[in-house]
Amino acid sequence: MIVAETITGRFLNVISLFNGFIPLVAIQMQAIKLGDQISLVFTTVLNEMRLGMVDEEEEVAETTDRSYWEQRASKGSLEMMDSILSSIIKPIDPSLSVQYNKFYIGMGRNGQTNNFVVFRPKKDWLRVEPRLKQSDEIQAKLDEAGLDLMEYGDNGRYRIRLGKGDVQKHEPLLKELLQKAYAESGQ
Repeated sequence: MIVAETITGRFLNVISLFNGFIPLVAIQMQAIKLGDQISLVFTTVLNEMRLGMVDEEEEVAETTDRSYWEQRASKGSLEMMDSILSSIIKPIDPSLSVQYNKFYIGMGRNGQTNNFVVFRPKKDWLRVEPRLKQSDEIQAKLDEAGLDLMEYGDNGRYRIRLGKGDVQKHEPLLKELLQKAYAESGQ
């Protein structure tokens, strides 16, 4: 068993060199001899370990309230978020509620976090970050719509910058993206 622990430790060291972006499965094999028969026993020692930097949203989030965000961002950007909540998110799942945190505004239900989308209100605009696997199809739709896109995040999120009037103008696409993100979240 000491050998398995040593091997596992070495695998962890190798994975850390690549910042956790290489999926890896390590299987230990033992040969057991019973009489003149040999039997093989396989044990999974390591199965897909994600390492790397912790997302802001995965940190222990310091909770805040709406007034914190009104001072930090603006009432206008919060109104854009409210519009998305009422016209897109509530029809998807009426039990979802807003969770105000220091670095972002997330979603949850009954005290349980479900950040299939997070919002980062700013003074003059709102950043919407749906958690979706990066794909050419989604990228093409976003480019075709002419949305102001930021670089795809290391945390598996598209980062969309919305200005005044963008929520109404792009509501069908935003609805499609958020429904897909919600479905992929497994909720």
